[in-house]
Amino acid sequence: MKIRLTAFALVLALGTAASLAQEFAQGQVWSYKTRRGEEASTLLINKIDNDANLGEIFHITVSDVRVKNKRVPGELTTELPHFPVARETLEASCVKLIRVAKPNPNYAEGYAQWKRAFDQGRAGIFAVPVSEIVQIVDQIARSSNRETRQAVMAAKQSQRGGRRTSRTTPVSSA
Repeated sequence: MKIRLTAFALVLALGTAASLAQEFAQGQVWSYKTRRGEEASTLLINKIDNDANLGEIFHITVSDVRVKNKRVPGELTTELPHFPVARETLEASCVKLIRVAKPNPNYAEGYAQWKRAFDQGRAGIFAVPVSEIVQIVDQIARSSNRETRQAVMAAKQSQRGGRRTSRTTPVSSA
């Protein structure tokens, strides 16, 4: 009886662990753990790259956010078209697969800029939850020039990329 219970517990544990592993694919739209007041916000996986050092890099668009931005008409940004993120970002953030959609065409320009910088070792990927990325962008958009520099430094600390070689700190694509 004890052996059966142990075997049952092992099977249950393995099944639970397998169900926690998410399969992420291009075109998926997910609900995620949002900032308060942005519960309708979603993320879309536009593209997936593979890098020898970083593994999968997911290029996402975040929609239905409320980022105050003095630099745009109406001073409100509701879509953040491109963020390169690690699998761990999605695993820590995604709640429910909502639907499948075509990539957001607005991500292409940001992706092209990021790709050029990444290939030169000057850009990385985010490895923090999506809600934290949105908060960083919100802080940058609201800030003065001095505050912007400080927020950019905080953002760099939450990225992987650049020229370092540790998996937990920025690593190079080269």
